[in-house]
Amino acid sequence: MDSHADVVVVDYGLGNLRSVTKGLERAGASVTISDDPERFDDADGVVLPGVGAFREGMENADPYRDALEDVAASDRPLFGICLGMQMLLSESEEADHEGQGAVEGLGFVPGTNVRFRGDQKVPHMGWNELDVTREHPLVTGVEGGRGGSVDGEHAYFVHSYYADPENDDAIVAETDYGVTFPAIVANDDGTVFGTQFHPEKSGETGLTILKNFVDLC
Repeated sequence: MDSHADVVVVDYGLGNLRSVTKGLERAGASVTISDDPERFDDADGVVLPGVGAFREGMENADPYRDALEDVAASDRPLFGICLGMQMLLSESEEADHEGQGAVEGLGFVPGTNVRFRGDQKVPHMGWNELDVTREHPLVTGVEGGRGGSVDGEHAYFVHSYYADPENDDAIVAETDYGVTFPAIVANDDGTVFGTQFHPEKSGETGLTILKNFVDLC
């Protein structure tokens, strides 16, 4: 029965696990917070949350790399949130920017995370509009999009870097903040995806997205 999808939230030391867990539970999931990669095998879906720096995220997540690759190779959904989404990409300018040299991301969605370069205030913080650019199960029922008469729904963001995927087809939704950047990305199979915003802090829109994830599980 899909109302009791077993979802594992990866506890690798970074991320607001409590609010993500509460959001997933509201969306109908049965949630386990775990730092044990063997638990991923039993899960119907895995969530990689994250707040903070790319290097720290990747270093902390390194012990989980193989287990996450197994999830990505399976048909079970892997959902990265905020820094967790950026970690799905191949690399980030953030480590270089901080003088830390190159750091390898998970590489499930080929591309680089880049810093906002304009004169906009960084970090990008607060509510902003989503523009859904293509169909994906994660955005079922999320209004707004190219050329539509409907305004896009809004989501809550906090970030200084944004994803720049190699392939534009990886972009599911965009947001504008002095530059148009991906708010949601997904891999070719559609089973690995991430949101730059925090769905658990994005009201009804966020809940819709979390429910869609639980349905996918």
